[in-house]
Amino acid sequence: MIAFHTLHPFAPRPDGCVMQTRLMRSQNFTHHIPLLALRKRPSATSLVGILKAAAVPQPPPGKINADEDLNPSSHIKYKPLTAKLPKKNDTVKLAAVFGLWCFQNVIFNVYNKKVLGLFPYPWLIASFHLLVSSLWMTGLWATKLQPFPRVNRKFLLALLGPGLFHAIGHTSACIAFTKLAVSFIQVINASEPCFSVVISALHDHFYPIHIWLSVIPIVAGCALAAVTEASFNAAGLWGALVSNACFVLRNIYSKQSFYDYKHIDGLNLYGCISIVSLFYLIPVAVIVEGRHWLQGYQTAIAAAGSPSSFLTWALLSGVFYHLYNQTLYQALDEISPLRFSVGDAMRRVVVIIATVIVFRNPVRPLNAVGSAMAIFGTFLYSQATAVGTKKGKKKRQMITKER
Repeated sequence: MIAFHTLHPFAPRPDGCVMQTRLMRSQNFTHHIPLLALRKRPSATSLVGILKAAAVPQPPPGKINADEDLNPSSHIKYKPLTAKLPKKNDTVKLAAVFGLWCFQNVIFNVYNKKVLGLFPYPWLIASFHLLVSSLWMTGLWATKLQPFPRVNRKFLLALLGPGLFHAIGHTSACIAFTKLAVSFIQVINASEPCFSVVISALHDHFYPIHIWLSVIPIVAGCALAAVTEASFNAAGLWGALVSNACFVLRNIYSKQSFYDYKHIDGLNLYGCISIVSLFYLIPVAVIVEGRHWLQGYQTAIAAAGSPSSFLTWALLSGVFYHLYNQTLYQALDEISPLRFSVGDAMRRVVVIIATVIVFRNPVRPLNAVGSAMAIFGTFLYSQATAVGTKKGKKKRQMITKER
């Protein structure tokens, strides 16, 4: 299952650029004067230096910008010294966040595979996951641990498209879980950037050539892994591929639909889409699978050993499905795209290794090579898009300053 880290088009992304506020500029004027110079009698030389530093040309009468402070120090463009001082706890905090995210992702993948291996009804299990997310977000809103988003009728209508793609994408991923090994699913999920560049091109958004080149290792790696995969299943492969395509379409239409709702953060948007997706899935799940659930449940509890074991596995899969998505969205504000690409590649490797150990899936040498190529290609794609975005922002800032 892919965590859609690009769902919210307005989640702030640190791009390395320092934005100076009025408060920073006024503080910087005195911050560069040594403390001893403020306590001792200044010499003539130091007075001349300070006067030269403070001598700032005033704007012509009638052309004062209302947004600028009238304090002369507001016209001096200093870079705050704190921008270059690394925070000591950043690395530890980042490692803890990624560690928690990987742990939650591993637990979800393991128990979701266990449940769907005994109870192969992906429409019901996908509906259950979305139900857990919906109830969890409702609890956060009710207890005010998460601020409830300000919504209106137009926003609810905008949820319909992304909610539909999210419902189909998650159900297709669960179908893949019933047919394929988790390690192979992770490899196929790594091909999502291929769908992103192609579908974006169909929507008149073309990526630079270096981004197109970065998906070549992904295609080659996925093809090699598929040819050598011991648990290969065509229906499972199609489920994983359809899931990738739907999640890309969800992301694209989310950016188009929610342009006027920048006040809604990623976690709230994820919760709203989960609720809408749940209403899509429940009636379809009843129609497609409803008549088989009772017999399937009896078979599942017989294989699991007891009803409590099976129900516990199902509950864990639903809870950790929501938790790893919540951890991701709460951490997006603190993680740059470059760091996220490294963490996401590491997450895939951890999930593959953990599930291979738990389920004892056979891995052929060529299959391992193909998996490594696909994951490395995903890393290259993320690096290429992140660097391109950063350069684009710097170029726009330079053009703005020249104007």
